[in-house]
Amino acid sequence: MGSEIDRRMSGEMKTDLQIVDDVRNGDRSSYSELVKRHQKGLLRLSMRFMKDTDLAQDIVQEAFIKAYEKLNLFEARATFKSWLFQIAVNVARNKLRENKYHFTDINDIEIGVEATADKGLISNALGDVLQKEVDKLPFKQKTALVLRVYEDLSFAEIAEIMQCPYDTAKANYRHALLKLKSVFQSRVDLQTWGVDTTATMGPMSTKFAEAE
Repeated sequence: MGSEIDRRMSGEMKTDLQIVDDVRNGDRSSYSELVKRHQKGLLRLSMRFMKDTDLAQDIVQEAFIKAYEKLNLFEARATFKSWLFQIAVNVARNKLRENKYHFTDINDIEIGVEATADKGLISNALGDVLQKEVDKLPFKQKTALVLRVYEDLSFAEIAEIMQCPYDTAKANYRHALLKLKSVFQSRVDLQTWGVDTTATMGPMSTKFAEAE
């Protein structure tokens, strides 16, 4: 019992790169520690692309399998997390292409909110509108936006994950913000709700200034 606890404590103190080395050297069971560390973040990322939990979990599982199979190709130029996210983004893109998922066009939805509606209800409605607009972005712009806004990654990390130059990653992010900002400024129905739309959209509200 004691040796098992010691082994787990040792695994928790090790860096991702050290655990990767352990796996490469034959300790395959150590890979479960990497799964435990990153599965929540990977699922959160996958849910940004697939709104269906089962599909998102499929991406997570496939990404971990692919990462394990390609572990000898990991060169540690970036973090293991960035490399894993890169694999997951590629899996998500391929699944979207294969299944040709279509998201509901926001213009087909009628949004009616009473003038006396609770601010929480309005905030939730704005969040729904925002998510639908994010879903309509080109894949590269959406990826840059999700990684920057919701995962709080640097542009260097985003460029690594997207396998593109730093400036390209930053440009995709900026174009995404400009599109979203334009939508929210032009939507008359949103403005009639009588609230500051940019103040009720969580982490996105602090990012619009970066589009300037």
